[in-house]
Amino acid sequence: MDIKNTDLNLLRAFDVLMAERNVSRAAHKLFLSQPATSALLARLRDVFNDPLLVRSGRGMVPTERALTLVEPVRKVLGDIRDILQPQEAFDPRTSTRTFTIAGTEYVGLAVMPQLTRQLQQHAPQVRIALVAPTHETMAQQMEAGVLDLAVVNQSLVQPQLRSSRFLTDEFCVIARKNHPRIKKRLSLDVFCRLPHVMVSPRTGSFSAQTDEALKTMKLQRFVQLSVPYFTLAAEAVAHSDMIAVYPTRLAALADPRLQVLKAPLALPSFTLKACWHERAQNEAAHQWLRQMLASCLI
Repeated sequence: MDIKNTDLNLLRAFDVLMAERNVSRAAHKLFLSQPATSALLARLRDVFNDPLLVRSGRGMVPTERALTLVEPVRKVLGDIRDILQPQEAFDPRTSTRTFTIAGTEYVGLAVMPQLTRQLQQHAPQVRIALVAPTHETMAQQMEAGVLDLAVVNQSLVQPQLRSSRFLTDEFCVIARKNHPRIKKRLSLDVFCRLPHVMVSPRTGSFSAQTDEALKTMKLQRFVQLSVPYFTLAAEAVAHSDMIAVYPTRLAALADPRLQVLKAPLALPSFTLKACWHERAQNEAAHQWLRQMLASCLI
């Protein structure tokens, strides 16, 4: 493709044709006649030297070449819109915008107390909706404007999204105060003998990285209770002789009925990343949101 001889409006037509996969519907969205839209498709086929859309049954399906072009074309169109659209000023003191953030219970517990204080002080009319992350559709939700930002495990960040490190945390152990089997420190032997509560948000599993670490030492523990929430785990520990492997950042906020102990074995840390769509990268309101979230961890 020679950009000097190419009408960039063709890219808009390509985007709509790929979304609709139907010339009549694409014509309606482009405010053109069906013959005019068919002519645009013919020009696109000539530009890319590919059929792009081929008939299949009662409809049309994109070629492999067309599928590889969808995301790059949409990014170019988004960049052009960003360039041509004047940047709106964002004043958190007067804004009534609602931001939707995807994050687990951990994110809510680690961030929400400070976040609410920040909102009260700096953005009294801004609203935040914290929703559970849906990893399979996260990028699509961001592209559609349904989701502004997500905070997820770094292994779950999709490659087409922008991201930055949000926090790194380690694990400790929580137990109720005055536990009859625990004195000043928790030994590995007592750790293995005591019943455990495990947090398993999605699977209801009774095994985790802790069990893999124990297995390498030819040891094992007994997980008696699997729950989906850290708050439930802490409550169960406070009312029993069970213990729980627990994130250190959350343990610092835990119930005063609990004691925080050093884990008697080496456990891997974990990192969460904030991620967002490329289209939000330079938006003033979104930049403010990212800065505010980062300040909640200082």
